[in-house]
Amino acid sequence: MDYAKLEQFVSKPRLDRYLISCANSQEGATKLYSANVMVSQAFYPIMNLLETFLRNSINDKLAVHFSDTAWIITQKNGFMNNASLGPEFWLKKQVLKAEANVRGTITPGKIVSEQTFGFWTSLFEPRHYRLIRGHVMSCFPNKPATIDRVDIAKKLKDIREFRNRIYHNEAICFNNITIDFTSARSIKTEIYNLLDWMDADLRPYVDTFDSIDAKIAHALAI
Repeated sequence: MDYAKLEQFVSKPRLDRYLISCANSQEGATKLYSANVMVSQAFYPIMNLLETFLRNSINDKLAVHFSDTAWIITQKNGFMNNASLGPEFWLKKQVLKAEANVRGTITPGKIVSEQTFGFWTSLFEPRHYRLIRGHVMSCFPNKPATIDRVDIAKKLKDIREFRNRIYHNEAICFNNITIDFTSARSIKTEIYNLLDWMDADLRPYVDTFDSIDAKIAHALAI
């Protein structure tokens, strides 16, 4: 696709940053934009797997904590309805929204799978964390003793924000106007740290789907 057509469909403001970084070379900007998309694409498998593993681990831990495999449904009238979470009662609203979207019989599994990454990461925020007595931290049995809720919450927040940037087709290849993937590499490291802290077998499995470094190397060679 030529630059004019790409600019038409991507938008001039979004492409201008690439153009400036490539010394106003339209060819360079086009290649860099494509490389940014490819690096973003490479993050999808490992972020998806982290989200899946974390979601299911939290579900298992809270099922034990509440002695209830249907906790995500029944706790709408439990901790999710605690007065300290008002007036928005965000978790409860997310569950109600999922129930309204489910086709057929509502089951805990369907409601769990409907929830966003933000639903699960919010359980590490103080207001929710206290109500579930911190049981989500047991998802990370291999974490260093120095790592606490604040550390986990920040890592998850950083990963979620990076994930949202990718999903909204934002650039992940810059430090101001300099082509730089330091931030992307840092997020990859954080993802692997969390995986290691969850279970030693997760990293080698996820690594089989990881092409991030190769895609970054290609981008930097443009």
